Amino acid sequence: MSSLSMALRLTPYLARSNGSSFREAGLRDAGLPTLAFGTVTALLLTVAGGSQVFWSWSDDIAGTYQALAVVAMVLLIIPLLTLGASAARLAARRRDDRLASLRLLGANSATVVWMTVIESTVLAAVGAVAGAGLYACAAPFLGLIQFRGQAIGSHAWLSVPSILGCVLAVCVLAAASAALGLRKVVVTPLGVRTRQTADGAHWVRGLIAAVVVVIGVVAMGMLSSFGAFIVIIAVMGGCFGLALLALNLMGPWILRLRASSQLKHAKKPEQLLAARTVLESPKESWRQVGGVAMTSFVGVFVGVGMAVADTMGTGGDAETTLLVRDINTGVMITLLGSFLMVACSAGVNQAAAVLDRASTLVALDRVGMPQKLMVAARVKAVMSPLFLVAGISAAAAAALVLPLTGAVLLTQPVVFLTIGGVFAAGFLLVRLAVAAGTAQISQVLARPERYASMDS
Repeated sequence: MSSLSMALRLTPYLARSNGSSFREAGLRDAGLPTLAFGTVTALLLTVAGGSQVFWSWSDDIAGTYQALAVVAMVLLIIPLLTLGASAARLAARRRDDRLASLRLLGANSATVVWMTVIESTVLAAVGAVAGAGLYACAAPFLGLIQFRGQAIGSHAWLSVPSILGCVLAVCVLAAASAALGLRKVVVTPLGVRTRQTADGAHWVRGLIAAVVVVIGVVAMGMLSSFGAFIVIIAVMGGCFGLALLALNLMGPWILRLRASSQLKHAKKPEQLLAARTVLESPKESWRQVGGVAMTSFVGVFVGVGMAVADTMGTGGDAETTLLVRDINTGVMITLLGSFLMVACSAGVNQAAAVLDRASTLVALDRVGMPQKLMVAARVKAVMSPLFLVAGISAAAAAALVLPLTGAVLLTQPVVFLTIGGVFAAGFLLVRLAVAAGTAQISQVLARPERYASMDS
């Protein structure tokens, strides 16, 4: 029997979690990643549908709108793809132990990979179809948004092939992320089964990220020398996208450094537990706060956009007035999309983190650790590094914008007020997500028999 045939036969059995029905395990194994995939698809389609109107224009000012559209799309799509990859890892991560056990029982690596790819792709497809339905419900309202003095109307609707292409892209992303996430299971099943593999974060990550940001700053300072407008747009979009990817690369390393320092100076049990939690998996800890980092990055551009609009508003002619109004509309839509991404990312990751550590929480409860201490450690592990990662993200965005705007525009009060508001709203969203996640601790401890055997 081929590996694919074996995977197709075993996958339905893998859908049962520790002997419980799929319905009982729905939130734990399927609901969270499906929700994330649905949100990613809906936002991707909404961003694409709202942006395509700019590419239907061909007059003199169309290039300005198209450049702004590229910036907005990059600022939103890169974090959304990151969230999609995180959802795919979540869909596969809950299976690591059982897949590793199959490897130890004789299943070959190809069978394990196929099983995970199939299940993650099915979850992604279900979520993507639901997200497409949500987009269809939102498109009529999206069409009411006005640019250049008129509603975008039917331009908010994507063609059927475009929608199907987006759904397919989400499924491919899920399959690729799931396969890559299972490398450690395929290579070292015993290490994964006994949880002996460590999730490190090397200093090379920080070096690469710093080099990328420096190259981006230099490229942004040379925009005027590129000549062709399409090249300028491509360079701008590339710089912003690579900077966001660099932040994702550097984030786990920064958290590991901070947690190592906190571990040495911990004076309370919750501080010690919080530092240990971050050091156990810096990458997972980064996913808990990465949404705020991305939103802080976006917040700088939103603040600068509002400052530019205020400056241009003194011009007075009708075309400038419309452009100013459209810039304000665009930056607010970008900011709203960013906050939706943060809310989804924070909620999914916080709930998943508690469920992933359910067996550890049960063990700690049995040795006498108070539930209040578990909650305090969880809150501190997430909230403590938030200001650091948000500040670094905002500084990276400011460095990229500086060659274009200059220090005078970047230091306008509206920029600082916008960034401060983004910080406050982002922190509040994460704190609410942490509260929702920690509320599940009592549910886990109320039924310890469902989780106590997960690591046995």
